Amino acid sequence: MPSFTVDPALAGIVRAGVLWWDGATVVEHAPALDPLLADAESAVRRMPPEETAAVRTMYKRVGLDPTKTRPSNEALLRRIRKGGQIPRINSMVDVINWCSVEFQLPYGLYDRARMRGAVTLRLGREGEAYAGIRKDEVHVAGRITVADDEGPFGNPTSDSARTMVTTETHDALVVVYAPAAIQTARLDTVLGTTASRLALVCGGREAGR
Repeated sequence: MPSFTVDPALAGIVRAGVLWWDGATVVEHAPALDPLLADAESAVRRMPPEETAAVRTMYKRVGLDPTKTRPSNEALLRRIRKGGQIPRINSMVDVINWCSVEFQLPYGLYDRARMRGAVTLRLGREGEAYAGIRKDEVHVAGRITVADDEGPFGNPTSDSARTMVTTETHDALVVVYAPAAIQTARLDTVLGTTASRLALVCGGREAGR
């Protein structure tokens, strides 16, 4: 299992929640998730959570406008408020999107078999970019990003095609890009719930956090 470190420049800005997951079985569609996601969508429409100000502040502290470069949790929330659904991608991605909507925190989800070496949470460097999932090239200069020996592969807005989770994935890395203002106890609760849902839907086990 590779190491995960946070660059000191981000230590007072991001409180990263990390969950290493082993032995999952990822399927295109998990029927057991359908009523759970539907309930989550209904709850959001009935009592919409406020956009998390702390996440927006986290973006502003690195010089990003969160209304132009939206955190993934807020993009999901806006989609559901407008009558849409949590996107159905595959069982593991769906669980992570469910958690992101409910906790209003941006998540990253990565296939460990496609990662290379140690992982660092840092600011992107000038010229750094990657091919996004169903998107054009994602430029990460000056943005919060996770990187390995091959370079950046994810950020709190959109992740890379290189490390995306598919039905071939068995071992994964989950990153909760929580703002530093979030209490450690709260982040532990978020990680615990995320782990419980992954175990229920995808099987496997938590290998570390």
